Amino acid sequence: MEAYSHIIIELERDLEQIALTSDHVLDTTRMAIRSCKLALVKLRRMVLARGFPDQESEIRFFKEIKPLAHSRLLFYQSLFEIQSLQVKYAPERMRRYLEAKIDEIQLYMEEHAASVQYYNCGFTYLDSLYFVRNNDQIPIELKCLEDPMDEQFNTWQDHTFAVIRANNLLLEYLTQEIIRLENPEQANHPMTLANLAWTGHIIDLVELLYALSSARAINNGKIPIIGLAKLFGSIFNMDLEKDLYRYFSEIKQRKIDQTKFLEHLKSSLQQRIDESI
Repeated sequence: MEAYSHIIIELERDLEQIALTSDHVLDTTRMAIRSCKLALVKLRRMVLARGFPDQESEIRFFKEIKPLAHSRLLFYQSLFEIQSLQVKYAPERMRRYLEAKIDEIQLYMEEHAASVQYYNCGFTYLDSLYFVRNNDQIPIELKCLEDPMDEQFNTWQDHTFAVIRANNLLLEYLTQEIIRLENPEQANHPMTLANLAWTGHIIDLVELLYALSSARAINNGKIPIIGLAKLFGSIFNMDLEKDLYRYFSEIKQRKIDQTKFLEHLKSSLQQRIDESI
């Protein structure tokens, strides 16, 4: 499976490089589409040439690996369509179009609610039906293959999983674009320190400060914790120094999950990574 995973790693590197080197939006998306198609071609050739050592490997490929590349292709194809219209549509018309796309995605997710639930919950009990090729247990009318003539590279649900992944990426993009269109002044004027506010709990920020200090992540740890509190307090227009040690004492006294906020950050980031893959 390492060889299959390596193709995905190469694809991710290519997409990152394309984003850094191309200045024109449509050219960037067009090159991304080409890279995704090439990755799928490589994966197909490898599947036909090598196959899989066991059913578990086959399931993993069609449930996780192929949908990674396929979902990126679907995402960038939709993105190209959207970006092509942005140069022609007025902002209000573009906003209505983006909202219609969101409705379209949500309708798909509702119509495929069982598959969406299976994906989101990480279920496995139907894997041998969903992600194994040439499965005679599935009635022909239920098979929703992307290409019914290529059963060696398709299963019942791998295409659906790819669409779900792509939809998650699109929803995030569409939401951000609508916000940008509705707030053009904010888009043209970057956020300044004057209007930044910490919207979490103060004790969470204190936990973060102590973590940064302990990890020596700022100036090799040469800034004292009180200095960090003063710095972050000035950024978020708040007085952190006054109760800094009291909050840290409360953190130390927690019986369970002392680093609660850091664990929350970790799980939130992991969820975002999973949804963007």
